[in-house]
Amino acid sequence: MPAPQRPWTREQFFAWAEGREGRFEFDGSQPVAMTGETFNHGVIMRNVHRALDAGLRGSRCQALGPDVGVATAGGAIRYPDALVTCGKLNGTDRMVPDLVVVFEIVSPSSGRVGRFVKLREYAGVGSIRRYVIVESVTRGLLVLHRRNGGDPWIAGALTGGDVLDLAEIGVQIPVGAFYEGVDFSGSDAEG
Repeated sequence: MPAPQRPWTREQFFAWAEGREGRFEFDGSQPVAMTGETFNHGVIMRNVHRALDAGLRGSRCQALGPDVGVATAGGAIRYPDALVTCGKLNGTDRMVPDLVVVFEIVSPSSGRVGRFVKLREYAGVGSIRRYVIVESVTRGLLVLHRRNGGDPWIAGALTGGDVLDLAEIGVQIPVGAFYEGVDFSGSDAEG
């Protein structure tokens, strides 16, 4: 895709992306292609959604992703693997308001963007209370960024025996549940 002559607007991005083959995010100035992911990424994403759906049943919050946009700092639009919103949604909205929790599943190729670029962007969205980075090549490792009131993110790590406590939405998920059915054979990631 040729680089645009000047930065695009969100509206230009949405018009360009509608009906286009492939998946794209918007970095605040131009579209960025999202590459296909691995089987393990898909299984982990399914597990995240199952756990969130079960935990949120009967609440006013709901889990969505990866096909709805999140407006972030710098005018970017991201499509996280999973998110939780407790806001009122309109069926024709392209972006989700009132986000509370965001999940990104990262691989070696997407890790830099997820750990640094998106971390900064999601930090600029005041309603996001938790940003959970789920590793796709290592069993049972989550990096959790959470807000404590108006303070900056507080980072921590969880491993396979821990429980992810999402107090803001009243959900607790054993970290091991994210990795059910994931095949790490042939890799050094079984630990």
